[in-house]
Amino acid sequence: MARMARHPVPTPLRLADADTAADLRTYLGRARRADPDGVARLVGHGDVLAVYVSPVHGGGGPVVLGLRTLPLRAPATLDVTVPLAALDTPAPPDGTVPPEAPVLLDGAGPGEVLLEVPAGRAGPGAGPGVAWAGTSPPRRGWQGVAAVAPEVLRQVAAAGIAEVATGAPAGSGAAAVAALRARVWGRDLSADLPGLPAGVAFAAVGLGFVSAAPAAVYRNGPWWRVTTPAGHLLARRPLLGG
Repeated sequence: MARMARHPVPTPLRLADADTAADLRTYLGRARRADPDGVARLVGHGDVLAVYVSPVHGGGGPVVLGLRTLPLRAPATLDVTVPLAALDTPAPPDGTVPPEAPVLLDGAGPGEVLLEVPAGRAGPGAGPGVAWAGTSPPRRGWQGVAAVAPEVLRQVAAAGIAEVATGAPAGSGAAAVAALRARVWGRDLSADLPGLPAGVAFAAVGLGFVSAAPAAVYRNGPWWRVTTPAGHLLARRPLLGG
């Protein structure tokens, strides 16, 4: 697996508008609640910023990625992985940038918001919890296979959260909790979709991706994609696990 270059981002990213900035703050805040010590992978391509997070990974279980795409006011090219803690920071009222925690800031243009991206952060595979950031789901070749009702996603997520909470009481070791989460979220989401990890439901609810409409389900080799109006969930079981 190729390591991503550690390079500084020469200028702040120019988000499209204040609504986009608010959307990004909400998304990153939800991602951090699901994975407090996690990271985000920021991929800029032209006037689109793709923000990947991973509410489910590790413990020998599946990897589930969340993906939100956001418009940029100015084109950008980057691919960096940064701690969620460095991005999920309220903008200070005076518009200054704390040197240790880049934030979303009001910009010079009307309604413009800048995203200061930390430079020199760890790339994929550089430490615990970031190996998933080197994973690249396919962009093309997806085949539609089904749809999942929003109530199914909510029910599966609620049942799994309850099982993890009761099965990992206070004092449980990190390895035991990770193994339990891997078992719970690695199960099939439903009998009708064998191979689609239940962790997709947890990620969909946790990231606020569940909508009133059914979620569309796609398949591409070992990868699954669940799409709603709010974003995409991309899931893959461990390579040795099918």
